[in-house]
Amino acid sequence: MKTSGNTVLITGGGTGIGLALAEELVRRDNKVIICGRRRDRLRAAKKRMPQIHVRVCDVSVARSRRALVDWLLSEFRKLNLLINNAGVQRSVDFLRGARDLVHADEEVATNLTAPIHLSALLIPHLRRKEEAAIVNISSGLAFTPLAAVPVYCATKAAVHSLSLCLRHQLRETSVRVFEIVPPVVATRLGGSRRRVDEGGYVMSPEAVAAGVLDALQRNEEEVALGAAAGLRAQREALFSAIND
Repeated sequence: MKTSGNTVLITGGGTGIGLALAEELVRRDNKVIICGRRRDRLRAAKKRMPQIHVRVCDVSVARSRRALVDWLLSEFRKLNLLINNAGVQRSVDFLRGARDLVHADEEVATNLTAPIHLSALLIPHLRRKEEAAIVNISSGLAFTPLAAVPVYCATKAAVHSLSLCLRHQLRETSVRVFEIVPPVVATRLGGSRRRVDEGGYVMSPEAVAAGVLDALQRNEEEVALGAAAGLRAQREALFSAIND
């Protein structure tokens, strides 16, 4: 797939992987729209990249998703690339009963319901484009879960299954479905910033963004980056190793 001349929506585009994707896509002469919950982060992104378009939107809320799509189809008729990137990660200890589940609905809605709903709302439009794609950002934890963040892992495993099913259903259309499987990324997802390491266990958002664009360019539909490739290949042994 081409990596320039697209019109792209990135959810969760104000920080982390989403912001790095926006910067890389702008550099490659794409029209970029980002959305997110925090107006201050969107304003900061707009200041860094005046050519982007921003929209405040909480993708965990159904009416916000519908309003976003209505706006997109009114203002950006050339939209041909959806990147489902927005994500929430929270620790949950089931030994505490339901106390840690106060934000579980939001986590599921952001990580899973939003990609399902946005894809469904936009596929009729995307199918009319000569070249279009949906990119789902999942996680190496979809294959080897980390017990401390079970809801996050479950949603990312579901995003993997969703990607497989969408790809199969859309196989006779112009819409390609890509799944990018990063390892731990040096963002504030989960509340603390990790540091990049040379072993590929923790990647920078910029490295993940480059991996996304490489996958599109090569038409490689499922790409595990860095240490995530090992997580996918050795899931059972690694589950015991990282959780014991």
